[in-house]
Amino acid sequence: MSALMLTKSYFIETFKKLAEMAEQNRDHLSKLDSDIGDGDHGINLTIGFREVEKQLPTLSETTADIAELMKKVGMILLSKVGGASGPLYGSFFMKMATHTVGKQEVTFKEFCQMYQDGVEAVQFRGKAEVGDKTMVDALIPGLDVLKNYQERDDPVKTLQTCVDEMKKGSDNTIALIAKKGRSMRLGERAIGHRDAGSESSWMIINQFLEQLKLENQQNA
Repeated sequence: MSALMLTKSYFIETFKKLAEMAEQNRDHLSKLDSDIGDGDHGINLTIGFREVEKQLPTLSETTADIAELMKKVGMILLSKVGGASGPLYGSFFMKMATHTVGKQEVTFKEFCQMYQDGVEAVQFRGKAEVGDKTMVDALIPGLDVLKNYQERDDPVKTLQTCVDEMKKGSDNTIALIAKKGRSMRLGERAIGHRDAGSESSWMIINQFLEQLKLENQQNA
């Protein structure tokens, strides 16, 4: 199980899944956002991942390694996605490149490091902590799971637990007062509403999980 390697094509296939996920959940995510924000979260993500999907055939051929692929995807999201989510998700994917320079494949342990790099970039840019009613409320519980991954552990089970904890983190935002972003102005009126970024965060990592399950089956 620990021999499972994630190639550049794993990430490309996951980005295809992300484009589908964004289309399917566009209205759901925008509705969540309209309750306490600008109402454009789902639309913005769809625009960004549509562009990523459009460029994937070229990126597949022209990127030298996983690092360049992640950087370019991040830059597309940064340039195409409006609102707060563009800079945050753009930074997330760009920073996932940090420890993957020159690599055509990574171990699951290295993937855990990629996720950590991405989360640190989001926190650096957004200055949010757990409890602020942002995507960080989902990202950090997921990071806590991946930080504890050992080589003997099952990657699929680990990433499943990560996604489960991210979902719980998103659930926890419903009871919170917002301390960041547009929803901050609502004060206590934001209580009872889920943060859209926390929802899209676990949905995004869930696509990495779905593709990991496929890769695992093929390698079995």
